[in-house]
Amino acid sequence: MEPTKGFGPFKVFDRAYANKIAVEEVQKMGITRITDGDRLVGGLSGGERQSLAIARAVYFGARVLILDEPTAALGVKQAAHVLRIVNEAKKRGLAVIFITHQVMHAMTVGDHFAVLIRGAIAADFRKGEKTREEITDLMAGGETMADLEASIEGYMETHDGHPPKMETA
Repeated sequence: MEPTKGFGPFKVFDRAYANKIAVEEVQKMGITRITDGDRLVGGLSGGERQSLAIARAVYFGARVLILDEPTAALGVKQAAHVLRIVNEAKKRGLAVIFITHQVMHAMTVGDHFAVLIRGAIAADFRKGEKTREEITDLMAGGETMADLEASIEGYMETHDGHPPKMETA
């Protein structure tokens, strides 16, 4: 997939053309700070690295992006940059599976949501069907916690307001 120049068995990697394509493609995705194709990836911020990986996938024809916690180790500004790139990829027709514990990040880029608890689907809904608080509650096991609170309250009512005793080993 690398661009080459030359003829027959004398083809060599065309670095100048590869750099030109790289800069053009990342700029199309909204990464405007990169202007030199020879710049080392190690010198990029975490958000720029994530964005670069997405731009690379788009350029090479990916149809589905599976992103597992892409904003986990990023600051607010870098995370916002990655979310913009994810939205740009969606606009280009890519399907995006965005796995995160950050409700706000999911709501920013998501159209359809599935909340998993221990690998089982706890909720499946579309954007606008649930509030941020309801989603957060689901992710934190809210229904389970509500059941537990009701159980403790019921116990306390039948035991003169005393909570259950803790067993010690």
